Amino acid sequence: MDYNILVLNPGSTSTKIALYQGAECVLEKTVRHSTGDLRGYKKIADQKNFRRKIIMETLREEGFAVEDIDAISARGGLLKPIPGGTWEVNEKMVADLEAGVQGEHASNLAGILAYQMGQQIGCRAFIVDPVIVDEMDKIAKYSGMPEIERRSIFHALNQKAVARDVAKEMGTEYKKANLIVTHMGGGVSVGLHREGKVVDVNNALDGEGPFSPERSGGLPVGDLVKLCFSEEYNQGFIKKRIKGQGGLVAYLGTNDLIKVEKDIENGDKKAEEVLEAMAYQIAKEIGSLAPANSGKIDAIILTGGMAHCPPLVRLIEEGVRYIAPVKIKPGEKEMEALWEGALRVLQGQEKAQIYS
Repeated sequence: MDYNILVLNPGSTSTKIALYQGAECVLEKTVRHSTGDLRGYKKIADQKNFRRKIIMETLREEGFAVEDIDAISARGGLLKPIPGGTWEVNEKMVADLEAGVQGEHASNLAGILAYQMGQQIGCRAFIVDPVIVDEMDKIAKYSGMPEIERRSIFHALNQKAVARDVAKEMGTEYKKANLIVTHMGGGVSVGLHREGKVVDVNNALDGEGPFSPERSGGLPVGDLVKLCFSEEYNQGFIKKRIKGQGGLVAYLGTNDLIKVEKDIENGDKKAEEVLEAMAYQIAKEIGSLAPANSGKIDAIILTGGMAHCPPLVRLIEEGVRYIAPVKIKPGEKEMEALWEGALRVLQGQEKAQIYS
């Protein structure tokens, strides 16, 4: 049976919409929202009616009847930690998304919108592999300080989607494969996927792990403490240096990797050294996960926007290919992954999990 599945992926200033009829994506559109459009909303969750109206209008303008939709699949938000997979959106989930139990983020709107529209249309609503997927081993959560526990916040949706694809290409199942997946975007997350579970991963949201175009990565702790208490820098500056104005932005004044590549081609030795340092840190993070599975790694996957950068990919691959074959999957397949997650449930391949 062919299903009509609506996919929603709200960002801070945009809403991505896709509609799949059977295996074909018949609509894919990104609606941009101006600062003026969003200025009147105190909380992100307050935008739900505004965004829902836009989605409905877009579907009508494109000639699609909303009553024909069989399911809505949306990007997951900052919920309580849950295992990976497809989750049915319920009232408890919506309440936690609206309350922002782990913080406010545009992705919190996704489950809220899916539930509201599902109720209106009369179809099922799902989220798939949200960023707070937590399948970490207990020992991986130890930080060395009892007051701080390592947290699992990463690019779960794309990491798991490409891991499934690579496992299939290798002639096996995701639940039987041992993979290290590296998503390289504004932040870099590196996860150890052991037989279908991400048992260790850095918290890319808060800047843990390698530095990236916008994030500082893990820092020398003693020096960071000195900065925090030096009275030379305020909390806002430090937080922005860690996330938003760290990494390439701090060193080179840009988060644009294409510009960095061009600068290197034009002889910029500083840009070349910073790119090499970033590749070095990413390779080192990948290598640190091999012992966590006794060196038994079937493949290493490089994905995300930065996987389009040949010099970066080459440097990383040179550093880690002794561990396992390296598979390059540039970009991200979030919309397709959301569709696949809903489809697995509708076809009976997977059972939707219930949030409580």
